Amino acid sequence: MALKNREIHLARRPEGLPAVEDFRLVECPVPDIEDGQVLIRQLYMSVDPAMRPRLTAGYELDHVMAGGALGRIVQSRNGDFAEGDLVRNPLGFREYAIADGRGLAKLAPEPDLPLTAYMSVLGGTGFTAYGGLLEIGKLKDGEQVFVSTAAGAVGSIAAQIAKLKGCYVVGSTGSDEKAAWLRDEAGLDAVINYKTTPIRQGVKAAAPNGLDVYFDNVGGDHLDAALASMNTLGRVAVCGMISGYNQPGSRTAVHNLSNIIYARINIRGFVATDFMHLRPQFETDMRGWLKAGKIKWRETVLDGIAEAPHAMVGLMQGENIGKMLVRLSAE
Repeated sequence: MALKNREIHLARRPEGLPAVEDFRLVECPVPDIEDGQVLIRQLYMSVDPAMRPRLTAGYELDHVMAGGALGRIVQSRNGDFAEGDLVRNPLGFREYAIADGRGLAKLAPEPDLPLTAYMSVLGGTGFTAYGGLLEIGKLKDGEQVFVSTAAGAVGSIAAQIAKLKGCYVVGSTGSDEKAAWLRDEAGLDAVINYKTTPIRQGVKAAAPNGLDVYFDNVGGDHLDAALASMNTLGRVAVCGMISGYNQPGSRTAVHNLSNIIYARINIRGFVATDFMHLRPQFETDMRGWLKAGKIKWRETVLDGIAEAPHAMVGLMQGENIGKMLVRLSAE
Protein backbone atom coordinates (compact mmCIF):
# COMPACT_ATOMS: atom_id res chain seq x y z
CA MET A 1 0.00 0.00 0.00
CA ALA A 2 1.36 3.41 -0.96
CA LEU A 3 2.59 5.60 1.86
CA LYS A 4 0.61 8.72 2.70
CA ASN A 5 2.30 11.95 3.66
CA ARG A 6 0.93 14.81 5.71
CA GLU A 7 2.43 18.26 5.20
CA ILE A 8 1.90 21.78 6.52
CA HIS A 9 1.36 24.42 3.83
CA LEU A 10 1.23 28.19 4.27
CA ALA A 11 -2.36 29.07 3.36
CA ARG A 12 -2.16 32.86 3.78
CA ARG A 13 0.30 35.49 4.91
CA PRO A 14 -0.16 36.42 8.58
CA GLU A 15 -1.05 39.95 9.57
CA GLY A 16 0.53 40.53 12.95
CA LEU A 17 0.74 37.44 15.13
CA PRO A 18 0.34 34.20 13.13
CA ALA A 19 -2.90 32.29 13.57
CA VAL A 20 -3.56 28.58 13.17
CA GLU A 21 -5.84 29.48 10.24
CA ASP A 22 -2.79 30.77 8.32
CA PHE A 23 -1.71 27.15 7.82
CA ARG A 24 -3.24 24.12 6.13
CA LEU A 25 -2.70 20.39 6.75
CA VAL A 26 -2.46 18.60 3.40
CA GLU A 27 -2.43 14.84 2.76
CA CYS A 28 -0.69 13.51 -0.33
CA PRO A 29 0.92 10.29 -1.57
CA VAL A 30 4.64 9.65 -1.10
CA PRO A 31 6.21 9.14 -4.54
CA ASP A 32 8.65 6.31 -5.25
CA ILE A 33 12.27 7.35 -4.86
CA GLU A 34 14.60 7.42 -7.85
CA ASP A 35 18.29 6.57 -8.22
CA GLY A 36 20.37 8.78 -5.95
CA GLN A 37 17.49 9.54 -3.62
CA VAL A 38 16.50 8.57 -0.09
CA LEU A 39 13.18 8.54 1.73
CA ILE A 40 13.24 10.01 5.24
CA ARG A 41 10.65 9.39 7.92
CA GLN A 42 10.86 12.50 10.06
CA LEU A 43 11.05 12.05 13.83
CA TYR A 44 11.25 15.65 15.07
CA MET A 45 10.99 19.07 13.47
CA SER A 46 12.11 22.42 14.78
CA VAL A 47 10.01 25.57 15.10
CA ASP A 48 12.12 28.73 15.44
CA PRO A 49 11.54 32.51 15.70
CA ALA A 50 13.56 33.03 12.51
CA MET A 51 10.75 31.32 10.59
CA ARG A 52 8.38 34.21 11.30
CA PRO A 53 9.78 36.66 8.69
CA ARG A 54 9.55 33.90 6.06
CA LEU A 55 5.81 33.67 6.65
CA THR A 56 5.54 37.25 5.41
CA ALA A 57 8.07 36.95 2.60
CA GLY A 58 9.84 33.70 1.87
CA TYR A 59 7.64 30.64 2.11
CA GLU A 60 5.46 30.01 -0.94
CA LEU A 61 1.72 29.95 -0.44
CA ASP A 62 0.03 26.56 -0.86
CA HIS A 63 3.38 24.81 -0.74
CA VAL A 64 5.01 22.69 1.95
CA MET A 65 7.07 24.74 4.40
CA ALA A 66 10.70 23.95 5.15
CA GLY A 67 12.45 23.79 8.50
CA GLY A 68 15.08 21.92 10.44
CA ALA A 69 14.29 18.28 11.17
CA LEU A 70 15.76 15.00 12.35
CA GLY A 71 14.68 11.83 10.61
CA ARG A 72 15.52 8.23 9.82
CA ILE A 73 16.15 6.93 6.31
CA VAL A 74 13.64 4.18 5.53
CA GLN A 75 14.52 3.66 1.85
CA SER A 76 17.76 4.42 0.03
CA ARG A 77 18.94 4.40 -3.55
CA ASN A 78 21.94 6.54 -2.65
CA GLY A 79 25.26 4.85 -1.87
CA ASP A 80 26.18 7.47 0.73
CA PHE A 81 23.21 6.65 2.97
CA ALA A 82 21.84 3.39 4.33
CA GLU A 83 18.42 2.47 5.60
CA GLY A 84 18.33 3.20 9.31
CA ASP A 85 20.69 6.19 9.17
CA LEU A 86 19.65 9.16 11.28
CA VAL A 87 20.01 12.42 9.40
CA ARG A 88 19.64 16.08 10.20
CA ASN A 89 17.88 17.81 7.31
CA PRO A 90 16.11 21.07 6.34
CA LEU A 91 12.91 19.33 5.20
CA GLY A 92 10.57 19.68 8.16
CA PHE A 93 6.82 20.41 8.21
CA ARG A 94 6.12 16.98 6.68
CA GLU A 95 6.10 13.40 7.89
CA TYR A 96 8.10 11.99 4.97
CA ALA A 97 10.69 13.72 2.81
CA ILE A 98 12.61 12.70 -0.31
CA ALA A 99 16.16 14.01 -0.77
CA ASP A 100 19.12 13.47 -3.06
CA GLY A 101 21.62 13.63 -0.23
CA ARG A 102 22.38 17.34 -0.39
CA GLY A 103 21.70 19.09 2.89
CA LEU A 104 21.67 15.83 4.87
CA ALA A 105 24.05 15.26 7.78
CA LYS A 106 24.40 11.85 9.39
CA LEU A 107 24.03 11.71 13.15
CA ALA A 108 25.59 9.13 15.46
CA PRO A 109 23.89 9.91 18.78
CA GLU A 110 25.37 9.11 22.15
CA PRO A 111 23.27 6.64 24.16
CA ASP A 112 23.06 8.87 27.24
CA LEU A 113 21.49 11.81 25.42
CA PRO A 114 17.97 12.00 23.98
CA LEU A 115 17.64 12.62 20.25
CA THR A 116 16.00 15.95 20.96
CA ALA A 117 19.29 17.24 22.37
CA TYR A 118 20.66 17.20 18.83
CA MET A 119 17.86 19.54 17.80
CA SER A 120 18.52 21.97 20.64
CA VAL A 121 21.50 22.20 22.95
CA LEU A 122 23.78 20.16 20.63
CA GLY A 123 22.08 21.44 17.49
CA GLY A 124 21.84 24.73 15.68
CA THR A 125 20.44 26.66 18.61
CA GLY A 126 23.25 25.64 20.95
CA PHE A 127 25.84 26.41 18.29
CA THR A 128 24.27 29.81 17.59
CA ALA A 129 24.48 30.67 21.29
CA TYR A 130 28.08 29.47 21.53
CA GLY A 131 29.44 31.27 18.48
CA GLY A 132 27.30 34.37 18.94
CA LEU A 133 28.55 34.88 22.47
CA LEU A 134 32.20 33.87 22.08
CA GLU A 135 33.02 34.82 18.48
CA ILE A 136 30.69 37.76 17.82
CA GLY A 137 30.30 39.04 21.40
CA LYS A 138 34.02 38.45 22.14
CA LEU A 139 33.11 37.45 25.66
CA LYS A 140 35.85 37.63 28.28
CA ASP A 141 35.82 35.82 31.59
CA GLY A 142 34.19 37.73 34.42
CA GLU A 143 32.28 40.27 32.34
CA GLN A 144 28.79 41.74 32.86
CA VAL A 145 26.33 40.11 30.44
CA PHE A 146 22.68 40.64 29.53
CA VAL A 147 20.72 38.06 27.49
CA SER A 148 17.21 38.80 26.25
CA THR A 149 14.65 36.02 25.77
CA ALA A 150 16.85 34.14 28.20
CA ALA A 151 14.42 31.22 28.61
CA GLY A 152 14.32 30.58 24.86
CA ALA A 153 16.26 27.93 22.97
CA VAL A 154 19.25 30.13 22.12
CA GLY A 155 19.12 32.59 24.99
CA SER A 156 19.07 29.93 27.71
CA ILE A 157 22.27 28.36 26.36
CA ALA A 158 24.02 31.70 25.79
CA ALA A 159 23.26 32.76 29.37
CA GLN A 160 24.62 29.54 30.83
CA ILE A 161 27.79 29.65 28.74
CA ALA A 162 28.38 33.15 30.10
CA LYS A 163 27.97 31.78 33.63
CA LEU A 164 30.50 29.03 32.86
CA LYS A 165 32.93 31.79 31.88
CA GLY A 166 32.58 33.34 35.31
CA CYS A 167 30.39 36.22 34.19
CA TYR A 168 27.66 38.08 36.02
CA VAL A 169 24.57 37.30 33.94
CA VAL A 170 21.22 39.06 33.71
CA GLY A 171 18.38 37.58 31.68
CA SER A 172 14.97 38.83 30.61
CA THR A 173 11.87 36.72 30.10
CA GLY A 174 8.09 37.08 30.03
CA SER A 175 6.73 35.02 32.91
CA ASP A 176 7.39 34.26 36.56
CA GLU A 177 7.62 30.53 35.76
CA LYS A 178 10.41 31.11 33.25
CA ALA A 179 12.13 33.56 35.59
CA ALA A 180 12.14 30.96 38.37
CA TRP A 181 13.68 28.34 36.06
CA LEU A 182 16.39 30.78 34.99
CA ARG A 183 17.27 31.66 38.57
CA ASP A 184 16.89 28.28 40.26
CA GLU A 185 18.09 25.84 37.59
CA ALA A 186 20.02 27.76 34.94
CA GLY A 187 21.77 29.75 37.67
CA LEU A 188 21.48 33.31 36.36
CA ASP A 189 22.41 36.09 38.78
CA ALA A 190 19.36 38.25 38.06
CA VAL A 191 16.21 37.84 35.98
CA ILE A 192 13.80 40.52 34.74
CA ASN A 193 10.18 39.74 33.94
CA TYR A 194 9.71 42.46 31.34
CA LYS A 195 5.92 42.12 31.54
CA THR A 196 5.90 43.28 35.15
CA THR A 197 9.03 45.49 35.27
CA PRO A 198 9.89 48.15 32.66
CA ILE A 199 12.91 46.71 30.90
CA ARG A 200 15.15 49.79 31.13
CA GLN A 201 14.45 50.10 34.85
CA GLY A 202 15.01 46.38 35.28
CA VAL A 203 18.36 46.36 33.49
CA LYS A 204 19.64 49.35 35.47
CA ALA A 205 18.71 47.70 38.75
CA ALA A 206 19.96 44.21 37.83
CA ALA A 207 23.30 45.36 36.34
CA PRO A 208 24.61 48.16 38.60
CA ASN A 209 28.11 47.73 37.15
CA GLY A 210 26.88 48.18 33.58
CA LEU A 211 27.06 45.73 30.70
CA ASP A 212 30.03 44.53 28.69
CA VAL A 213 28.10 42.18 26.39
CA TYR A 214 24.46 42.16 25.33
CA PHE A 215 23.21 39.04 23.51
CA ASP A 216 20.18 40.44 21.67
CA ASN A 217 17.25 38.27 20.64
CA VAL A 218 14.63 41.01 20.86
CA GLY A 219 15.72 44.41 19.57
CA GLY A 220 13.40 47.34 20.24
CA ASP A 221 13.02 48.37 23.87
CA HIS A 222 15.46 45.67 25.05
CA LEU A 223 18.19 47.00 22.77
CA ASP A 224 17.42 50.52 23.91
CA ALA A 225 17.71 49.46 27.56
CA ALA A 226 20.98 47.65 26.95
CA LEU A 227 22.54 50.62 25.12
CA ALA A 228 21.72 52.82 28.11
CA SER A 229 23.78 50.52 30.36
CA MET A 230 26.68 49.51 28.11
CA ASN A 231 30.20 50.01 29.42
CA THR A 232 32.96 51.51 27.30
CA LEU A 233 33.98 49.14 24.49
CA GLY A 234 30.91 47.00 25.08
CA ARG A 235 29.71 44.53 22.44
CA VAL A 236 26.20 43.73 21.21
CA ALA A 237 25.74 40.43 19.37
CA VAL A 238 22.44 40.65 17.50
CA CYS A 239 20.91 37.20 17.07
CA GLY A 240 17.25 38.16 16.53
CA MET A 241 14.69 40.97 16.48
CA ILE A 242 11.59 39.18 17.69
CA SER A 243 9.98 42.40 18.90
CA GLY A 244 9.37 43.39 15.28
CA TYR A 245 8.71 40.03 13.61
CA ASN A 246 4.94 40.32 13.90
CA GLN A 247 4.77 43.94 12.80
CA PRO A 248 6.28 44.15 9.30
CA GLY A 249 7.46 47.65 8.51
CA SER A 250 7.07 48.86 12.09
CA ARG A 251 9.82 50.74 13.88
CA THR A 252 10.34 50.45 17.62
CA ALA A 253 12.10 53.60 18.76
CA VAL A 254 15.67 53.18 20.02
CA HIS A 255 16.62 56.41 21.77
CA ASN A 256 20.13 55.59 22.96
CA LEU A 257 21.95 55.14 19.66
CA SER A 258 24.34 57.98 20.53
CA ASN A 259 25.78 55.73 23.26
CA ILE A 260 27.35 53.70 20.43
CA ILE A 261 29.65 56.66 19.84
CA TYR A 262 30.39 57.76 23.38
CA ALA A 263 30.96 54.24 24.74
CA ARG A 264 32.59 53.00 21.49
CA ILE A 265 30.16 50.09 21.33
CA ASN A 266 30.48 47.42 18.66
CA ILE A 267 27.12 46.10 17.37
CA ARG A 268 27.11 43.18 14.95
CA GLY A 269 24.38 40.98 13.59
CA PHE A 270 25.22 37.39 12.77
CA VAL A 271 24.06 33.98 11.58
CA ALA A 272 25.57 30.65 12.54
CA THR A 273 27.35 30.18 9.20
CA ASP A 274 29.62 33.09 10.19
CA PHE A 275 31.59 30.83 12.52
CA MET A 276 31.37 27.29 11.16
CA HIS A 277 35.07 26.86 11.98
CA LEU A 278 34.01 26.68 15.65
CA ARG A 279 31.76 23.65 15.17
CA PRO A 280 34.27 20.97 16.31
CA GLN A 281 35.24 22.96 19.40
CA PHE A 282 31.58 23.65 20.18
CA GLU A 283 30.74 19.95 20.08
CA THR A 284 33.69 19.10 22.31
CA ASP A 285 32.88 21.82 24.83
CA MET A 286 29.13 21.25 24.88
CA ARG A 287 29.39 17.48 25.25
CA GLY A 288 31.77 18.02 28.16
CA TRP A 289 29.48 20.53 29.84
CA LEU A 290 26.48 18.26 29.41
CA LYS A 291 28.26 15.21 30.82
CA ALA A 292 29.38 17.30 33.80
CA GLY A 293 25.84 18.56 34.36
CA LYS A 294 26.93 22.16 33.84
CA ILE A 295 24.32 23.03 31.20
CA LYS A 296 20.57 22.67 31.74
CA TRP A 297 18.15 22.71 28.85
CA ARG A 298 14.42 22.62 28.40
CA GLU A 299 12.23 21.61 25.48
CA THR A 300 8.59 22.18 24.65
CA VAL A 301 7.44 19.23 22.51
CA LEU A 302 4.06 18.99 20.77
CA ASP A 303 2.91 15.68 19.26
CA GLY A 304 1.96 15.18 15.62
CA ILE A 305 2.28 17.14 12.39
CA ALA A 306 -1.17 18.65 12.93
CA GLU A 307 0.29 20.48 15.96
CA ALA A 308 2.96 22.30 13.93
CA PRO A 309 0.79 25.42 13.37
CA HIS A 310 0.00 25.50 17.10
CA ALA A 311 3.73 25.25 17.79
CA MET A 312 4.44 28.26 15.57
CA VAL A 313 1.64 30.33 17.10
CA GLY A 314 2.64 29.30 20.62
CA LEU A 315 6.27 30.20 19.99
CA MET A 316 5.31 33.69 18.86
CA GLN A 317 3.18 34.09 21.98
CA GLY A 318 5.97 32.95 24.29
CA GLU A 319 4.34 29.70 25.40
CA ASN A 320 7.54 27.67 25.16
CA ILE A 321 10.41 27.21 27.56
CA GLY A 322 13.57 26.34 25.67
CA LYS A 323 13.39 24.73 22.25
CA MET A 324 10.03 24.36 20.49
CA LEU A 325 9.80 20.96 18.77
CA VAL A 326 7.14 18.84 17.12
CA ARG A 327 7.37 15.05 17.39
CA LEU A 328 6.34 13.61 14.02
CA SER A 329 6.76 9.89 14.63
CA ALA A 330 8.09 7.44 17.20
CA GLU A 331 11.86 7.10 17.42
